[in-house]
Amino acid sequence: MSSLRFMLNTCRVIRGSTLISPRRSLFVTRPGLTKRENGKLAWFSRQSSSTAAAQAEKDDTFLKWFLLLIPATTFCLGTWQLKRRKWKLELIHELKSLTTSEPIALPSDPMEMKGLEYRRVKVHGRFDHSKELYVLPRSPVDPEREAREAGRISSSGQSGANVITPFYCTDLGITILVNRGYVPKNKIKPETRMKGQVTEEVDLVGIVRLTEQRKPFVPQNNMEANRWHYRDLEAMAKATGAEEILIDAVLESTIPGGPIGGQTRVTLRNEHMQYVITWYGLCAATSYMWYAKFIKRIAL
Repeated sequence: MSSLRFMLNTCRVIRGSTLISPRRSLFVTRPGLTKRENGKLAWFSRQSSSTAAAQAEKDDTFLKWFLLLIPATTFCLGTWQLKRRKWKLELIHELKSLTTSEPIALPSDPMEMKGLEYRRVKVHGRFDHSKELYVLPRSPVDPEREAREAGRISSSGQSGANVITPFYCTDLGITILVNRGYVPKNKIKPETRMKGQVTEEVDLVGIVRLTEQRKPFVPQNNMEANRWHYRDLEAMAKATGAEEILIDAVLESTIPGGPIGGQTRVTLRNEHMQYVITWYGLCAATSYMWYAKFIKRIAL
């Protein structure tokens, strides 16, 4: 009985005591202390909510103006492509004008040639077929097909070489280089096209070409093997004893049985209108998305 009485008294003391279990010390308090803590908690809660709201508003404002950069940037890119298209059309028109204009007399000074690229010139003289150079591999130029397929990776299925031959200009007293044109692979050797290996003097019209830099992945020219992959006028002139002057014979100057002239590529890629549509389309789409997220939502 004494033990039972002791246990009941202990329970009454614990029930009425302010001492609490460590595990429940955050929750079981005196009524007065709980009220003060609740007041402090409410104050801190209001402060935290206002701070969080201010930070969220600040982040939202930053995001709003940052995302506006996307339509602004795409609009600028579309406008830039419009200007690029205008420049490209003017360049194409200029090249066509140069390659179809009346030919002028060929200057004898190589320094004067720098401002005449793609200009038509006329010469009179004779070929030296013993020093032919072969630029390969090459496919025949088809301006209409290349204009349709500008920018595409395609092949005509034909492979051969362009034949460059020293040409002595009798009226100027100098030897220049003439790209006579394209021959298929089975006609590269001179003995396979003897009909076109004329020895008499002829009149030619050609388009002035300057030296070119080797593009990436293009092999080096092999002077000893007479295999050329790009126009290096200095090396070609050294190999043939000619001046550093080269012209591409026009199609009308093709000699029957010889290489096919007109191998000047003047087709330029002009895909700027596609880029204009793409950039302006992205501008319109992102502008609407920005409006719907930040302006229309606020209005509602």
